[in-house]
Amino acid sequence: MIIELKKFGTTLISRQTGSEAFLAFQPALKDVKENEAIEIDFEGILTFSPSWGDEFLTPLLEKYGEKLVLRQSDNPSVKATLEMLEESLGKKFKMSGSDKDAEPARNALQNDAGGTEKPEDKK
Repeated sequence: MIIELKKFGTTLISRQTGSEAFLAFQPALKDVKENEAIEIDFEGILTFSPSWGDEFLTPLLEKYGEKLVLRQSDNPSVKATLEMLEESLGKKFKMSGSDKDAEPARNALQNDAGGTEKPEDKK
């Protein structure tokens, strides 16, 4: 599952709106399969505050752990917020560089959960 944060706006700054976004997204999370990665896409985000990130990402990290994968972003606001969250939580987020990097993460989760390996995965 890919969560495009821009669907919640491009300026993600308040604790309240982060909490509201997380609650609004709960129905979609019910469809996540046991072996499915949850990828966070920061493309299109202009401002990303620690308050918003804490309300949205922290509960995802607590619930899904290693299945939560954050896509790399060149946005200084995103980078700074993620660093702050990692420091305050004492945990590191799993990162991927691009869609190509995210695919092996999804496949690894599937294979670890007893899924079948596809022929294209054996390249």
